[in-house]
Amino acid sequence: MHKYLRAIGFSRIRTPKQMHDLVMEVIQNADKRSYTSNSETTMLAEFCKDFANRIGMTVCGEFDEKDEFSYEYSFPYFRGDGISTEEDISVERHAEKESYAGVCNDLRVGVSLIFYLQNMIDYAKIKYGERLPVRGTSLTLSALSISGKVVLPIRKNKADMEKIEKETTNRNKLIAQARQGDEEAIETLTLEDMDTYNAVSKKIRTEDVLSLVDTYFMPYGVECDQYSILGEILDCSTEKNKLTGEELWILGVTCNDLIFDVCINKKDLYGEPAPGRRFKGTIWMQGIINFPETYGVSG
Repeated sequence: MHKYLRAIGFSRIRTPKQMHDLVMEVIQNADKRSYTSNSETTMLAEFCKDFANRIGMTVCGEFDEKDEFSYEYSFPYFRGDGISTEEDISVERHAEKESYAGVCNDLRVGVSLIFYLQNMIDYAKIKYGERLPVRGTSLTLSALSISGKVVLPIRKNKADMEKIEKETTNRNKLIAQARQGDEEAIETLTLEDMDTYNAVSKKIRTEDVLSLVDTYFMPYGVECDQYSILGEILDCSTEKNKLTGEELWILGVTCNDLIFDVCINKKDLYGEPAPGRRFKGTIWMQGIINFPETYGVSG
């Protein structure tokens, strides 16, 4: 069973029988069905069913030459809203099944951003149609969380915010130059990191780390698409799983200047979210690649 099922309101599913019933519910009453051929004898199939606005479950498998469906895997999803980044994206297939991970090198994050690809069929159509690479794509990110808390914000005035924005812009320019091999930019970044480390090392003796660190985005655990984040809450709303009745928080979060939505079960969020406060937690990052040819088209 997928451990992030509870993030979309299925915290009470604990047995294989309950999981099987949920999979059959998705297959039989899917809101969206997508197909594409991956060989002469088999066809990939994807069934998606929403249990709340933009929140649901996907079941994936194959139809053989006898038109018999073989269930392969399922995963919970939360579709994001808007465009998170337009940086170049590369996609790699997972070793054990027909699912994919996307990699995006966005300067704002500081690490290679790896996410679980939600629109697998759209990518498979292009891949098996031998139409790669595709130019002009964009990425819509979203995240599921099963552990989080609300943290008070760091007090900042207008001058502080303008200073932070200017420093972030300058740092992103230096990172871009460093990636192109600019030795002066590499040296400047190294010295800035050393200065930051020394300043934090002194202050941490007398101050709490959350009063020093405004935001962070770090890999979490051994799975490459899971992260530990601290970001500012831009907006928040609630949704209800129409099958189980469990209530969910939808949080719009900005983290390292990257904006995306997070879905978390109300049971798993400690504190009361509000715009301006911060969200601290672990997330499973998902993404939809918006292809110019296929975005919004399936079948």
